[in-house]
Amino acid sequence: MSKKVIIIGSGFAGLSAASFMAKAGWKVTVLEKHNMPGGRARQMKAAGFTFDMGPSWYWMPDVFDRYFHCFGKKAADHYSLKRLDPSYRVYYPDGPVDIPAGLAALKDLFNSIEPGSGKQLEIFLKEAAYKYETGIKKIVFKPGRSLTEFFDLGLLKGLFRLDVFSSMRSHVAKYFKHPKLVELMEFPVLFLGALPEKTPALYSLMNYADIIGGTWYPQGGMFSIVQAMYELATELGVEFCFEYEATEIVVEKNIAKKVVARSATGEQHIHEADAVIGSADYHHIETKLLPAACRSYTEAYWDKRVMAPGCLLYYVGLNKKLPGIRHHSLFFDASFAEHGKQIYTTKEWPTDPLFYVSATSVTDKTVAPEGCENLFLLIPVAAGLEHDTEELRNKYFDQIIERMEKHFGEPIKESVIYKRSFAHSDFRNDYHSFKGNAYGLANTLLQTAVLKPSCRSRKVKNLFYAGQLTVPGPGVPPALISGEVVAGEVIKAFGRN
Repeated sequence: MSKKVIIIGSGFAGLSAASFMAKAGWKVTVLEKHNMPGGRARQMKAAGFTFDMGPSWYWMPDVFDRYFHCFGKKAADHYSLKRLDPSYRVYYPDGPVDIPAGLAALKDLFNSIEPGSGKQLEIFLKEAAYKYETGIKKIVFKPGRSLTEFFDLGLLKGLFRLDVFSSMRSHVAKYFKHPKLVELMEFPVLFLGALPEKTPALYSLMNYADIIGGTWYPQGGMFSIVQAMYELATELGVEFCFEYEATEIVVEKNIAKKVVARSATGEQHIHEADAVIGSADYHHIETKLLPAACRSYTEAYWDKRVMAPGCLLYYVGLNKKLPGIRHHSLFFDASFAEHGKQIYTTKEWPTDPLFYVSATSVTDKTVAPEGCENLFLLIPVAAGLEHDTEELRNKYFDQIIERMEKHFGEPIKESVIYKRSFAHSDFRNDYHSFKGNAYGLANTLLQTAVLKPSCRSRKVKNLFYAGQLTVPGPGVPPALISGEVVAGEVIKAFGRN
């Protein structure tokens, strides 16, 4: 008789884990609170617009290709990709700069801003390439349960070249001096959860992913990836129970025996299990689904975790097109340093925030009615903030729309025909998100690999975890990897069928 695994949550990590477990012959049931797969990467349709509710950047296409290859498929079997050129636009106080997709053109841009920096970019990227290749092949696929996993001669020899003990701030400063270039090279770590001076320079691998790997768009939006992974899982025999929220893990003699779920209509269902994988919020599963004696970590432990940012989001539909808008736009027309301080140090609502705009309708005609624009606006803010009232949300919306109107030279607010906001309280309500976080734990040195919450429970022998609060960390590609890693740990512990 096939062993059975219950997976809680159908985000990227849960979908990944489900398919790898099914491939190993296990009977897999996924419990999902919402009426569709995707978790934070759900899709929303309203007023003729189609919105990706969460992730909007497609980086590291090699990770997606590798995932589908594990099942004898290709990403191209499920969705088509377009490389964006320019990759994105950055709005500085003195005007916009397009970041070209080609390296030669990017070097020319760098040289135009800071003479000689094109050559410096080449040298910087050579080091970043080493970190990317080493990180992907020798670090991120480790379960992070013991330091012995990293006793690899090649890895140890290259330890200092990985720049684990120096910061992104000092690393970038060795190559670039102009504030625009410094901000551009530091921006990819903004969402990793710490200021550049506290983020290991190892994460310059993100610059490699950005510049060399490229910025892509999956036709139909990021939900196309979710749909592809869901279809793959169902082909492999995975059973999905939508609108079933896990409410309890029944533990007997340190073994998870059952998962209790409540349907949208209030009915209670009990699912027996040989193993359980929690890919929903780790803290929620620990503190709300398990009895106190079975929790690996105390509340004091969780309160000391350094969180990646939260988000204040807006899903906006316009009844007109915005001339010249790019698919991705970064508004760095306010103080980078001050906003970073307010996210990570003082942890307060920002006074004059940086923000990001995704206009998928620039690339994809299917996501908005004819002649309309689909906008996704994101303000990174500190996790754990309270009182994200409608008044506060409207204040920030007016603030950033006013700045957009200034840059575009035309009115925008009067053309809004659909708007929905989403912030900390929504993250808590919809995803049970710890402190209302959007991305997970910060990738600081003291929260890396074995120093993250373990992907296997210390108290319950057959309970495992995947997702952004465990290894390898926040982001869509890491989530795919997390699902594979935890599935490997379950199979290693309990075998294949």
